Amino acid sequence: MKFHVNRDVFSEAVSFVVKLLPQRNPQPILAGVLITADDNGLSLAAFDYEASARTTIEATVDEAGTILVHGRLLSDIASRLPNAPVQVVVDDDGIVLSCGSARFTLASMPVQEYPAIPEVDGDAGLVPAEDFATAIAQVAFAASRDDVTPVLTGVQLEVSGTRLSLVATDRYRVALREIPWDGADVDSATALVPARTLQEVGKTFSHGGNISIAFTGSGDREIIAFTSGNKTVTSLLIKGNFPPVRRLFPEETQHHAVVNTAELTEAVRRVALVLDRSAPLRFTFTGEGVSMDASGTEQARASESVDATLTGEDVTLGLNPQYLLEALSAVRSEFTRITFTSSDNANKLSPVLVTPQTSVDRSGEDSFRYLLQPNLLLR
Repeated sequence: MKFHVNRDVFSEAVSFVVKLLPQRNPQPILAGVLITADDNGLSLAAFDYEASARTTIEATVDEAGTILVHGRLLSDIASRLPNAPVQVVVDDDGIVLSCGSARFTLASMPVQEYPAIPEVDGDAGLVPAEDFATAIAQVAFAASRDDVTPVLTGVQLEVSGTRLSLVATDRYRVALREIPWDGADVDSATALVPARTLQEVGKTFSHGGNISIAFTGSGDREIIAFTSGNKTVTSLLIKGNFPPVRRLFPEETQHHAVVNTAELTEAVRRVALVLDRSAPLRFTFTGEGVSMDASGTEQARASESVDATLTGEDVTLGLNPQYLLEALSAVRSEFTRITFTSSDNANKLSPVLVTPQTSVDRSGEDSFRYLLQPNLLLR
């Protein structure tokens, strides 16, 4: 096997396929990157039974062949090569990579022991890449990081007609975003995708164009595939029933406050500095604005107020400051509406609904909604 390839193209391709590999893999063979050289150029792929990444790039192939080489080591080397063409040759010494005056000899891993990369052959639809990346950033942070409940560590993708919804929850909050869906063959589908994988997809495919999303497989090997240009990422779906969180969103309520997003964000960051890590921040909404009060250890206290326009009665409640800050970052609008929902259960705190607001008097698009459960205030 022998090929020549552009250094920057090769480095970017290796970095892409390696990103989804876990830092520590119990099976050493899965730490490899599979490189195939043929008349079509160079194909690079990585797979750990949960997720896969594949890309094709142009290269001058003198001798066709397939090799398996340690992925992260190859990525580190490729990112630091001098500005010159890259040559890779397989000989009796192993895999020899040359670039300018730099020369590396790498061990070859057994290709025959590497698992087959998942093939994508299911029905697909298209979403705008920028919208999809933004939606992932607005939703994925609300997924649980506790592997004890696997279904909550994923983001639920739901296709309905011409809309694709992304939903995530960790029991204490729910984030939902809808974007356009163009799928002649798919007008109804659901897929529970690991949040970590989806976040990498959003970062990788965020620049322009469309992303093709395909649903394939069956039984315990259902997968979803994301393709844009010459890159494809697949992910094994999480098995289990995602909780029916959509019913938690209120139909309509007029009890709400509108605040400047940046002003509230900065105030929450300052006041929360004195709080213990798990303690809620006290918010009091009145016709004069919203005030925040915090009491921490060593008699530390903090308070601050910002302007707010309140519709309805005064409200005092406790909120997790980090969860609220993540919501304020996700609304991506100058103003934020905080709606106070009601519940039939008088003994249960009702969640607040956070949505974008274009101005004090005008609501923003309703494609993003975020529910946050208040905390019990002990004093």
